[in-house]
Amino acid sequence: MKLLNKLNNMSLRLKIWLYFVLFTVLVFILLWIFQVLFLEHFYEKMKVVDVKQAAEELIDEYGSSNYEDVLTKVANDNDLCIEILDKYGRSKYSREVMGDCLIHGRGNVVRKYIPEILSADGGEIYYKAQSNMGNEVLLYGYAIGGTENPEAYLFLNGMLAPVGSTVSIIKRQLMIITFILIVLAFIISLYVSYKIAKPITKITKSARKMATGNYDIHFEGGGYAEAQLLADTLNYAGKEISKVDTLQRDLIANVSHDLRTPLTMLKAYAEMIRDLSGDNPQKRQQHLNIIIEETDRLALLVNDMLDLSKLESGRQKLNPSEFGIRGKLSEIIDRYKGVSGKMDYHIHFNPDEERIVCCDVVKIEQVIYNLINNAINYTGADKQVFVTQVNLDDGVRIEIKDTGDGIEEDKIKLIFDKYYRSENHKREVVGTGLGLSIVKAILKLHNYDYGVNSVIGEGSVFWFVIKNCPAPQDNNEIQP
Repeated sequence: MKLLNKLNNMSLRLKIWLYFVLFTVLVFILLWIFQVLFLEHFYEKMKVVDVKQAAEELIDEYGSSNYEDVLTKVANDNDLCIEILDKYGRSKYSREVMGDCLIHGRGNVVRKYIPEILSADGGEIYYKAQSNMGNEVLLYGYAIGGTENPEAYLFLNGMLAPVGSTVSIIKRQLMIITFILIVLAFIISLYVSYKIAKPITKITKSARKMATGNYDIHFEGGGYAEAQLLADTLNYAGKEISKVDTLQRDLIANVSHDLRTPLTMLKAYAEMIRDLSGDNPQKRQQHLNIIIEETDRLALLVNDMLDLSKLESGRQKLNPSEFGIRGKLSEIIDRYKGVSGKMDYHIHFNPDEERIVCCDVVKIEQVIYNLINNAINYTGADKQVFVTQVNLDDGVRIEIKDTGDGIEEDKIKLIFDKYYRSENHKREVVGTGLGLSIVKAILKLHNYDYGVNSVIGEGSVFWFVIKNCPAPQDNNEIQP
């Protein structure tokens, strides 16, 4: 267990070097085992296989018209002496290619092996024996036609070359090669481990700097694709974290500003009621109304912040239902009649034919309210707001247009950011600065298209498209 923990705590460079060295050692162990310890045994087995293959060729061609040629070819190609005796033990075919042959050197000595062939399993025998000159040879015998009624007897004699001296030479060679390659493996593994670990080391150093708050650090991979992919991922993560950090600071600054003003007014008017207007019913009522208005403003800000937090965290679920979009738009615009009469705003509705849509009606209402409120805040001196319904083949497009000063092209991409407010307005803007961010979050949750078209001096059109009702699903959530 301790050894395992030590291995886990090793540096990447040391691990790569260790694995490379272990692999090299394993390779040489296998070489020594197969080239030295098992060389002689392996050589004999291969020699037996070669002799058997030559015998099979001779047996298959036995009795053919060109058998003499086949016999000569097999003998020369495999360096074998061949003797074929008929069923009476008389020599029928013979080829001698070795000077020190067990078959031809002792006359008809192979005849004594005939009884053994006939009693052997499959009619086949092979022996390792010594020739007249003391060399090791392999003797092979086979009954052609089977042991019950053999047509002839085949004998093959091949030399078993002494491998002792060969093994000795191989040992010396392996010792030299082993020493050279271990040194090379040590050097190469150090270099390879350094090259592989270097990008990781650089990335780690850069990551430590990023951990201290330096998000401008640039990660460099290099060397191989995985390190470069890691560097690219961390560069992207650094940019995103930097954005989050900036948004967090802006959020704290904006929320602090938005909370400070109503809290200051609440405290000030509460003190005025206590010290000045407590006995004056008219002034007390006026001050209390301001306190209530500022409390409502605080509640609106907190609710918007909570709604946006739920939407962006994915904890807010959709509850889709079917309803008529034309009727819903008419209903919402009717609720603005009080505002229109009191503040002299004119909200015009250009409907299309009724269309049944399927979405979260509460959240889509919130989108429409926020866009109309935004148009009221930023419309021109004529105080005109236009709401248009356009039925499309794939859904319903809702447009809310104001007649204000418009938005610069480079500012349009910022308009849905938290707390961003255009400078092109002429009246006090009522709201929390989160309305369009909530619109964006709700429409993204529905997977609806949305956008802004604006012309400087003419106004802006905020739009979104409610997609046609999807096919029935098993759950109650709208799938993106």
